[in-house]
Order: sequence, then structure tokens, then C-alpha cells
Amino acid sequence: MHDKTDKMVVTLIEEFLTARATRKPSPHTQDAYRRDLTSVAVLAAELATPPLPLDHLGVDALSPRLIRAAFARFAADRAATSVGRAWSTWNGFFSFLVAEQVVPGNPMPAVGRPRAPLPQPKPLRGEDTPEHLLASAAQAEGRQRDPWPERDVAVLAVALCAGLRLSELLALRVGSLGGRAGERRLEVSGKGGRPRMVPVEPGLDAVLAGYLDSRMRRFGSRTVRPDSPLLVDRRGEPLRRGGLQYLVESCFRRAGIGDRVPRGARLHALRHTFATRLAEDGAGAAEIMRLLGHASLASSQTYIEVTAGQQREAARANRTNRALVGLVRPQAG
Repeated sequence: MHDKTDKMVVTLIEEFLTARATRKPSPHTQDAYRRDLTSVAVLAAELATPPLPLDHLGVDALSPRLIRAAFARFAADRAATSVGRAWSTWNGFFSFLVAEQVVPGNPMPAVGRPRAPLPQPKPLRGEDTPEHLLASAAQAEGRQRDPWPERDVAVLAVALCAGLRLSELLALRVGSLGGRAGERRLEVSGKGGRPRMVPVEPGLDAVLAGYLDSRMRRFGSRTVRPDSPLLVDRRGEPLRRGGLQYLVESCFRRAGIGDRVPRGARLHALRHTFATRLAEDGAGAAEIMRLLGHASLASSQTYIEVTAGQQREAARANRTNRALVGLVRPQAG
């Protein structure tokens, strides 16, 4: 049984966040959960009859009608993506409360959820940009404190040729690379814990072999055991989120392609480049979905639609097509 204090919303939010912490979310994600839960709870307390301070709001007061009103107020000055994220957080919160037998049911299905547009792909701009980036990374510059081109090329090549997310890159182990010659593959721990296998073609295989060989020369064979992190920093320590982002940013800078990297994409632009090139070369949505680890075909389909739009723009820009417009005479009515 829960007493009155145990059923205060602020207390239950903390219990939910503690339970979620066992899944090892990033600090950014955990902060977003807290922000979404607290923001809507504050509005619900203000809209209650009579209005209540937040720390007096009990979970029993959260009727479908009050939650709908709070979300309507919450959505007034926020983007659909933000409202959708908050809806998912509250849905998870109530599912937790049902499982803990704090409430009898989840009211969130009665609360409207906005349909946010799928984010558009942001690949590197320029036909030869990926190749230029790799070629630049392969050259050790005198300005670098401790150049390690084999490692830099390996990081970029895995992102560009396997389309991995940042978290997936960091989770790779030396033993993630497996299979016989000609049938090599990366075992990837994907979003939501979904595993997938990504083929490794001979070029990428050679890059990774060269990187691991250079790593053995630097730090010894003990650093390339199967359970060792695949990607490490210049001290041989596992690469972390900030270090990986800085590495990729510095590669962009050295290659002089800052103006070809979409704003807000950065490392993710490499994954989007992989997917966009798949679509340009004729891959279907189902193939793209499997290779990128998407949860639904809809996300993969956006790459095909964007590619089709780019092809249409290219055709429209053709000078011969433009010249034809002036040759067509209007028909007499």
C-alpha cells in the first residue's frame, strides 16, 4: 500500500527516474525526462480545481481531462517534436506507475499526441566530399600534437561505410569485427538494444586491419583483445562521446569542409551520407532499414524520397531542359 506522501507526483517522478537510471541513459536524456515530467506536472497543478502547488499534486488528481488540459497548455508554444517527446515520457511514466500498482490504468491514450514530421537527412554536401575527407585524414599534419592517421581514417570509414550512430561507434569492441575474409561483418548493438550485422567490404576491412596493426605497435597486443574497445584515444583509452565528436570535428577542420557539413548534423552527417548514397545507388527502404537499424520503414523511406527530389532538381537544372521551355509555343484556344 502507498500512503498519501508516496502518491505525490514529485515523489513518483523521482522513483521513475531512479528506475530509468538502471537502463544507463545519458545525463542529457535523464535531464530531458525530468524536464518533460516536471513541466507538464506544474501545468497540471495550476489547472487543477482548486489550483495546487506542485508538491501538493497527488497522482489521483491526474485525470485524463486534467492531463489533456495540461498538454494543451504545454503544446501552445512548443514544436510538435517537443510535445511528442513529452508525451512519450509521460506514457512511460504512467506505464511505470501501473506496473508498480500505484494507479489502475494509463490515461495517456486519451491525450492527443502530435504527429511530428520525420527529420530530413543531412548528408555531407558535395559529390566528392567523403573521399576528400578520408584522403585528408590519411595525411599526418605537422600541426597535430600526436598524429595517428590510421585511427582517424578508421573512425571516419566506419561511420561512412557502416552508417553507425555515435553510441554504436563507442560500443564497438575489437571482437565486434568477425567473419571470414570476404564475408566480414560488424556486430552492432543498436538503438533500443536491437542487434544487427553490417557487412564489411574489403576496403573497410583493410582500413580496420591497418588501424589495429598501428595500435599494436603503439600500445602492444594486449590492447587489441576481443573485449577491448575498438576505438581508442591517443593514450589507448576508450574513446568517449566528447572525444569522438572532437576527433570528427578536427577532421572536418583539417579537410577544410566546414561549409559542407549541415548545421546541427556533424558526426551524424556521416551516417546520413552512408544512407543517402545507398538510396542513390538503388537500395530499397527495407535494405536501408536493416543496415541503419531503423525501427520502421518510414525513417528509411525519407532517404529515398530526398534522393528522388534531388534527382528531380538536377534534371530541372539541366540547360537543355530549360532551353526547351522557350521552344514550346502556347496552343491556340
